[in-house]
Amino acid sequence: MSVALPAGIAILGPTGCGKSALAMQLAAQLPVEIISVDSAQVYRGMDIGTAKPTPAERLAVPHHLIDIREPEQAYSAGQFRADVQDLLPRIAARGRVPLLVGGTMLYFRALFRGIADLPTADPLLRARIDASAAQKGWPALHAELAAVDPAAAARIHPNDAQRIQRALEITALSGRALDELWVQEDSYSFEGWRVCVLEPQDRTRLHDLIGQRLEAMVAAGFVDEVRRLMARATLSEKSHTMRLVGYRQLAAYVAGHDSLQGAVEKAAAATRQLAKRQLTWLRGQNLLPSSAKVLRVDPFDDTARLRILRVLSQAQAPA
Repeated sequence: MSVALPAGIAILGPTGCGKSALAMQLAAQLPVEIISVDSAQVYRGMDIGTAKPTPAERLAVPHHLIDIREPEQAYSAGQFRADVQDLLPRIAARGRVPLLVGGTMLYFRALFRGIADLPTADPLLRARIDASAAQKGWPALHAELAAVDPAAAARIHPNDAQRIQRALEITALSGRALDELWVQEDSYSFEGWRVCVLEPQDRTRLHDLIGQRLEAMVAAGFVDEVRRLMARATLSEKSHTMRLVGYRQLAAYVAGHDSLQGAVEKAAAATRQLAKRQLTWLRGQNLLPSSAKVLRVDPFDDTARLRILRVLSQAQAPA
């Protein structure tokens, strides 16, 4: 009896839990092409701090949506969705399996569940929000957001000024929470897909691995990478890419506002908070496609990890 490959595979999980390693293991068993679901890996010159696949890995397995923007350029969830929907049929036409891998949950949601019909920016309202933040601080505005849209606040760090500002702007302009504005999946079926959600049960181990990975990044030249970026006339501490986790803290060190030890400790804490927010997304009800087979596994359980690898790579009989 003939068998068919999975229509597609997605691997989601918090930072530092081994998504990329699992993807490369899977690539040894299936003819996959990897699509990065990472809002930082799209930027050229941001390699160490984003844990990009190595040149050898990218040579061994085709990778997409890496190094497609300069750090000064914007890239949105809507653009990601359009890019992936363009890639999927082309990968399938080559007889290969698209393998989505990453931790940018907003991008996954945009692809799986559709894109939100959000109101356009209002400069006057943003100015009022900024003035309020200057007086009360962004954590206070985060508390205000939690009062009107607790689900959005749970996914946003209290110091993430850009996302707090936008969430408050949307709720003020629309009178509705972000989740209420989301348009359901509308133009692509994920029937026949397998979605693997990595959910570490041992948070202490995850935090230890996050710290170890950050130390390895610093040893590999992360500070010099940030220094090169900051030397560009078009980038500063306030640039959106320089406010990404890890880059923001080391940019403060490069600018002379913090010690290296202090910056690394703050970067580790911010990364742990990022992992917490990613897990909040994964526990939500409005992230994953309703038509796909979803598998949840603890990445630190070696037995479960091997089992999930077998399930993901298993061919399926056609209907």
